[in-house]
Amino acid sequence: MQPELVLASGSPRRRELLRSLGVPFSVHPSWVTEDVPGNPSPGELVEILAAKKALAVAHTRHQAVVIGSDTVVSLEGKILGKPVDEEDACRMLERLQGRAHQVYTGIALVEMDGGKVSRRLIDHRVTEVMVRNMTTDEIRWYVSTREPLDKAGAYGLQGIGSIWVDWIDGCYTNVVGLSLPLLYDMLKQLDYPMMTRSFSPERKV
Repeated sequence: MQPELVLASGSPRRRELLRSLGVPFSVHPSWVTEDVPGNPSPGELVEILAAKKALAVAHTRHQAVVIGSDTVVSLEGKILGKPVDEEDACRMLERLQGRAHQVYTGIALVEMDGGKVSRRLIDHRVTEVMVRNMTTDEIRWYVSTREPLDKAGAYGLQGIGSIWVDWIDGCYTNVVGLSLPLLYDMLKQLDYPMMTRSFSPERKV
């Protein structure tokens, strides 16, 4: 019997990406705290947080594969998460413009069998992004749309923010919030049956 696939995230972007694969899944957001002690690297941070989210939801399931994910932006080694308010979003965009930065997204898969964790996989993907120079008016107008307020680095590649993204080097869906190539490879490692009749655009959830 195919185990239930559960997305441990309330992100509409991750939900839409997973839905595009045409596989059935349920959504159970994880509300764990995102405080991580020490000074982890961006890659370590997203892996730790992805694992925390997946495990928190996994323990509520009997037979399932739970997906946890987390995304941060790194500029010259400094981690940029989601802005706390509009002014913070403006400051982030001012720092990013005209400079290449890295987007890290971690994915954790937790397999539950009989109510117990049977296997865990954790990995991350990195994509480099260049944001074009923006005027002060452009920054303030963009922030006023509120698109940047719930996104790491204060911009959305899949939305209005794409106007100012000059180029990316790496996985596009990684920047949106869930690297589908990485997720597919990880699910294959768990022998999750992706290549079924449901794996088609005609049978999307």
